[in-house]
Amino acid sequence: MALPLPSVPASTEADLTRLAPHRIRRCNYRRLISLERPKERVYEAECLYPDRKLPIPIGDLDCCIPICNACTAPHIFRADED
Repeated sequence: MALPLPSVPASTEADLTRLAPHRIRRCNYRRLISLERPKERVYEAECLYPDRKLPIPIGDLDCCIPICNACTAPHIFRADED
């Protein structure tokens, strides 16, 4: 029989910054850049497809999720994501 988990107290603002609310497919050609902002984590994404020489900026995490998830380039997503 499964035992019930103890209730979790209300999360603080620091706990929320540790969580990853976005779901984005893991790609071999995407580069995430952490921007230094006080009190928050901000990431910019760049696409390095096809030759990894010229990065194409695709915005922050909110902007790049639909772009990356709609990508149909063959073999760019990691094997555990296909």
